[in-house]
Amino acid sequence: MALLFEGKTAFVTGGGSGIGRAAALAFAAEGAKVAIGDLNGDSAAETAALIRGEGGEAHHGALDVTDGGAVDAFVDDVVVRWGRLDCAFNNAGVSLEGMETPWGDLTAYDRTIAVNQRGLLLCMAAELRHMEKAGRGAIVNTASIAGMAGAGGAGYCGSKHAVVGLTRSAAMRYAAQGIRINAVCPGAIRTPMVDAVVKEEAAARFVAEMHPMNRIGEAHEIADAVIFLCSDKASFITGHPLAVDGGYLAR
Repeated sequence: MALLFEGKTAFVTGGGSGIGRAAALAFAAEGAKVAIGDLNGDSAAETAALIRGEGGEAHHGALDVTDGGAVDAFVDDVVVRWGRLDCAFNNAGVSLEGMETPWGDLTAYDRTIAVNQRGLLLCMAAELRHMEKAGRGAIVNTASIAGMAGAGGAGYCGSKHAVVGLTRSAAMRYAAQGIRINAVCPGAIRTPMVDAVVKEEAAARFVAEMHPMNRIGEAHEIADAVIFLCSDKASFITGHPLAVDGGYLAR
């Protein structure tokens, strides 16, 4: 059976852990050469080692998505290294606001917007520069149920709504040029970010019960959606925020 991304390349930000790592491994399992960028270079290296351990090809490096020059250089290097960029999963993001954080706290807000919104724009701009020349490509951005509802703090909720808007704007701009751009909107997913919130059994139960499926999702379930949206099986889908949320938004 043919692999979905045989002979193709994929770039994953925030690929050192959680959803990003799961997606990087999934791309590799489907035959892609995978470039992993993460603010934590050691974590990116660990993901790359996992891919190589399964016989795949991977490149990794520390990457701050708020640094436009670094983003451009990283993406350019991927294309020089492998000759093409077929898929990108812009997953890097932060959640800095807690229950005790005052609503509208500008320190948390500004940093969250810088990473989740401006950083994503910088990544898309670098990726699209190469995809436009090639006349093909698929991009998936990580939004959230907070990008479709009023969940989370001002920075997180605002930035994830912006991810949906940026996704739709870019999708319309590049739809006729062979480039598809979509977003995934995860519910609560078992990642280091969520694990920090649900350390106690009562908290985990409360978060699970927010979802009609009555459980917290797994990182590979988001990765599966990313793989689908980047594959030719989603060839007529663009500008779409796909909820992978156990029914949260259907309530």
